[in-house]
Amino acid sequence: MARKNIAAGNWKMNTTIDEGIELALQIQDGQRNKEVVIILGVPFTHLYPLKRKIKASSKILLAAQNCHHKTSGAYTGEISPLVLAALKIPYVILGHSERREYNHEDNALLSQKVDAALEAGLKVIFCCGESLEIRQAGQHFSHVKKQLSDSLFHLSASHMKNIVIAYEPIWAIGTGETATPQQAQEMHEEIRNILRKKFGKRVAENTSILYGGSVKASNATVLFSQPDVDGGLVGGASLKSDEFLKIINSF
Repeated sequence: MARKNIAAGNWKMNTTIDEGIELALQIQDGQRNKEVVIILGVPFTHLYPLKRKIKASSKILLAAQNCHHKTSGAYTGEISPLVLAALKIPYVILGHSERREYNHEDNALLSQKVDAALEAGLKVIFCCGESLEIRQAGQHFSHVKKQLSDSLFHLSASHMKNIVIAYEPIWAIGTGETATPQQAQEMHEEIRNILRKKFGKRVAENTSILYGGSVKASNATVLFSQPDVDGGLVGGASLKSDEFLKIINSF
């Protein structure tokens, strides 16, 4: 099974529900490559209304931006993976650099979140990536390997069919900086090699690995042309339908 090309939008804490519906419908109705899997990572408040508004035939999928590592309990303000599954939300984003930094989510906690999400029947977009300091120190490969090994290596090969990897060079998020296509390919190739050594060739070749560092319409084509870059986890550019549609059509 060939791995999928994916354009995933991470709306973060942006848009009202009405704005989100309008944006999603513009993407749904726009001219786009129907072979590309489109995933919209939207605020929790938007999941149910968008689920009702987006046509099933559009093949636009939804993702939550986080979930808790427990299925229920006294965790005020958190979202259970079982609730997402009951809403028939197929994906959840875990390990985003902002969650790691601002909410102090470490590899051990993310391992538990991955387990909870998979057990609930969700697919996971698992984020990894390094800071500028780590890259400048030449430790970016070992840092990303540790993120993957600590949070994913306990899984079986069969579990991995429900995992998408998103590589985020943190130094290129919201800064206007972008890893060169060569830097992106270098890390994506390394991630695929890490997966190959742990889970085997079949898993490595079938796992989609997305680039998540300031993807724009102007750089998407050259990034997505790299052999191990299977798409993007797109931030700000996913909030503009015309820009995101250009990214979708960049494969």
